[in-house]
Amino acid sequence: MVTYFRRLVPAALLLASAAGAQPFQDLASLDARVAAALGAQAGEPGGAIRPIDRRLKLAACPEQAEVTPPVLGAATVRCISIGWRIAVPVIAAARPAKAEPIVRKGDQVELAVVSDGFTVSAVAVAEQDGAAGDRIRVRTAQKSAPVMGTISEDGRVVLHGFK
Repeated sequence: MVTYFRRLVPAALLLASAAGAQPFQDLASLDARVAAALGAQAGEPGGAIRPIDRRLKLAACPEQAEVTPPVLGAATVRCISIGWRIAVPVIAAARPAKAEPIVRKGDQVELAVVSDGFTVSAVAVAEQDGAAGDRIRVRTAQKSAPVMGTISEDGRVVLHGFK
């Protein structure tokens, strides 16, 4: 009878500790959340460099883990209610080829301030090369301070922020 209890007590303790242990976060589901948030799978441009390290033992998050966009080369995955967070390194997305400049440094351009119902324009000189959509510096006179404007499709430089 004593031998029977000696075997039963350790087995009962083992079962109790296994039942009370909190399960770990499913890292495959975190990988899927990261891929969905970034729009690319691990190893692809714009996606995580590699899957989340399987050696991590994170407490299971009671809600869905939050994935924030990449900042300084890493997306952040966090569980707000528990308080853990991990950084997931991201491969930089391929940048589209730079468009051919339509304005070159030294070119005379029309500098336009567009507002509700009217446009004011002047002649300025470009201080930088730029394609449509680029922001460049221009000067209206040699001794004037430069201003920043956006190059429009028709080659004008448009100032923003005036209403």
